[in-house]
Amino acid sequence: MDEGAFTDRAGHEIAEISDKSMWAFSTVPATTVVLTATAGNRQAGLSWNAIPEANAYEVYQRLASGTYGDSPVATVTDAVYSAAYTATGLTNGTTYYFKVRAMNAGEEVAVSNEASATPRSPSGGGSSTPAQPTAPPEPETANKGADVLVNGKVENAGTATTTKRNDQTVTTITIDQKKLDDRLAAEGQGAVVTIPANAKSDVVVGELNGQMVKNMEDKQAVLEIKTDRAAYTLPAQQINISAVSDQIGKSVALQDIKVQVEIAAPAADTVKVVENAAAKGTFTLVASPLDFTVKAAYGDTVIEVSKFNAYVERTIAIPDGADPARITTGVVVEPDGTVRHVPTRIILIDGKYYAKINSLTNSTYTVVWQPLEFGDVANHWAKDAVNDMGSRMIIEGTGNGMFSPDRDITRAEFAAIIVRGLGLKLENETTPFSDVKVADWYNSAVNTAYAYHLINGFEDGTFRPNDKITREQAMIILSKAMAITGLKAKLTVHSADATLRPFGDAAGVSSWAISSITDCVQAGIVSGRSGTELAPKAFITRAEVAAMVERLLQKSDLI
Repeated sequence: MDEGAFTDRAGHEIAEISDKSMWAFSTVPATTVVLTATAGNRQAGLSWNAIPEANAYEVYQRLASGTYGDSPVATVTDAVYSAAYTATGLTNGTTYYFKVRAMNAGEEVAVSNEASATPRSPSGGGSSTPAQPTAPPEPETANKGADVLVNGKVENAGTATTTKRNDQTVTTITIDQKKLDDRLAAEGQGAVVTIPANAKSDVVVGELNGQMVKNMEDKQAVLEIKTDRAAYTLPAQQINISAVSDQIGKSVALQDIKVQVEIAAPAADTVKVVENAAAKGTFTLVASPLDFTVKAAYGDTVIEVSKFNAYVERTIAIPDGADPARITTGVVVEPDGTVRHVPTRIILIDGKYYAKINSLTNSTYTVVWQPLEFGDVANHWAKDAVNDMGSRMIIEGTGNGMFSPDRDITRAEFAAIIVRGLGLKLENETTPFSDVKVADWYNSAVNTAYAYHLINGFEDGTFRPNDKITREQAMIILSKAMAITGLKAKLTVHSADATLRPFGDAAGVSSWAISSITDCVQAGIVSGRSGTELAPKAFITRAEVAAMVERLLQKSDLI
């Protein structure tokens, strides 16, 4: 491949434009790519809708001269529903302007509008932010006693207050510390503390103080907020009150830190972002979006707890009359309009259907219908897995409604699929690998996989993203994914010899892969080729990846 040539996700070369200096934005056909820019700290987040005519998008930044240069600052090729790029290293307080050029095999097919962003430094340092000013609340209603359930036993340990906030009704249920501590002491370890909100409010808040959260954490208790639309189940240790205390200041008593766990109907502007995301994509909204947030406050400082180290469960009620068979997955919709799958399964409770969603982050969630059937898997052994993973936005086709199930997959593609399958929020920092650049389509996926300890790379500091991945290399990553989903902890101890004995080529497994392959076989994620061969050194196919990722999520009770 010529130096400087572009490649698509499968590694195929895309012809480079021969004379970029000759094109001008003003001569482009009608805009079909809508670009938005969101300011951050020394960076700007860009997002736009993908269009069927394009297989690559070039990002251009306006120069100091007021014109756009001949060369893009990035080329994005991993885009089916929407695409994004983060411009970093910018100067806070300076306004930057961007455009995106849609390409197909080196030919321009469309160009976006111009979007601008002015990066700003965060206030307060760290991940804390000053409390945001809001419209003065309307007078509170009279405080009412509220029931709290501890392991299903009712205790009048709460006070409910209803207010108005930005035209939304807010019900806050504040827990009495002594009553809760007494009940936890009686129940022992692992209690479930449920705050049922019977009021039909736009926003429901469960409020505790930091010491109560610490006491629950010590007893491995779980906090559950329930409304008529959703439930949020949060192990107390996932709030990580010690880390919150470090950010606020250890001199502040935990008793004085207010912790709020909230389920809310999003504000109108957020709803519009979700609706626009659906319009740009190919999916239909099944349920109204909901925000799930955890905040800790002291004075004017507010800390948002938005990332967890284990899956946290949310259930969203499916509207009456909606067909549960016409739901493909739950999704997170980020503030910039990007959409990502989160592991979801449909459950039935007391005659009503719910989407049970597991995720490692807080954000805006909804449930969607996006059925996909790839034409070239109609008679393939992996048909069901491929179509299921495609409908869940985990895997993508290769164009024209095809999937190419028997094509080998690259290391970058495999990393991206695992990251999407687990529902991980993309990390946009620079990766530690010398051969992974910020402009590469797989940069965020590889960086995220590295951040979650799914990949390590090679001793020479490379990741070799465009190399084909072998089955044993893939199984090492799958084994690490099992640790994230909690599946590995459920495995019983069996020797590698006993587990791998049925496979005639087990002796060919590399020593560094034996433990991981044993995990995958024992968990039922891998059954071997033809049932009697592991084929550890063979390259893994796209169909095999779809089947293994589906089994990983199924065996982990995530889908």
